[in-house]
Amino acid sequence: MIVEALSLPFMQRVLLAGLLASVAAGVVGTFVVVKRISSITGGLAHAAFGGIGLGYYLGINPMLGAAGFGVLSGIGVGLAHRRFGSALDTAISIFWSTGMALGVVFIALAPGYAPDLSTYLFGSILFASWDYVFLVALLDVVIVATSAWLYTSFRAVAFDEEFSAVVGLPVERLTLLLLSLVALSVVTLIQVVGIILAIALLTIPAETARPWSRSLAGMMVLAGLLSAFATTAGILGAYVLSAQWDVSIPSGPFVILLSVAMYIVSLLARYALDLRRRSASGGEAA
Repeated sequence: MIVEALSLPFMQRVLLAGLLASVAAGVVGTFVVVKRISSITGGLAHAAFGGIGLGYYLGINPMLGAAGFGVLSGIGVGLAHRRFGSALDTAISIFWSTGMALGVVFIALAPGYAPDLSTYLFGSILFASWDYVFLVALLDVVIVATSAWLYTSFRAVAFDEEFSAVVGLPVERLTLLLLSLVALSVVTLIQVVGIILAIALLTIPAETARPWSRSLAGMMVLAGLLSAFATTAGILGAYVLSAQWDVSIPSGPFVILLSVAMYIVSLLARYALDLRRRSASGGEAA
């Protein structure tokens, strides 16, 4: 069944989209975990729904609308918190709810039949088009190129904003740019796992990779590989269930459950290693 699935042109396209999305998840997810801005990520993911609704209303690609709306929301959250003194959780809640509300309103006002919202909320990558693949590839180029260009600065801001400001780095601009990359990463994940679960794929693989990595770059690579494995296995699992047992479940939940399983395995492996080290050190002391 798996070999048959891999031979299908549409499945090859879908898997390519998933692998490309994993690149963004690995790179940006690492910054999200290190800087501890997962709550902002969740807010931007939901705020991007406003752009999807706007895209349907204007008759343009909804993913382009999500990208623009997400970036503006990221900048808005950052400015509201840093310049206007708004509490971060309050700013996130405002943009989160506003984006979702506007998305519903725009979709209701859009001409024609209303789209299936579950596709955007929970993901449906089995229906990904080549346009989506090309968009994800383009966003990957932007995300990877920007992260590589500003890697040292992003790393400093992610670990210690106060020290970064002392050495003269433009902390506010770097933070806003990083939030913009987070928003673009969310767009690459919308069709893979959906808006509701995007935060999980941006954080769980990176958090799983963190204790096994010796550098930030190594953490990005490992997080990307873990995300790619979860995405590929989740897509194939959803396809097998649909084809073999006629059970229609979006691939998004499979992807996230596999990510959680890898995180649990990582925790157990670290616990076993700690026990072995303690046992070895206790034997040496004796």
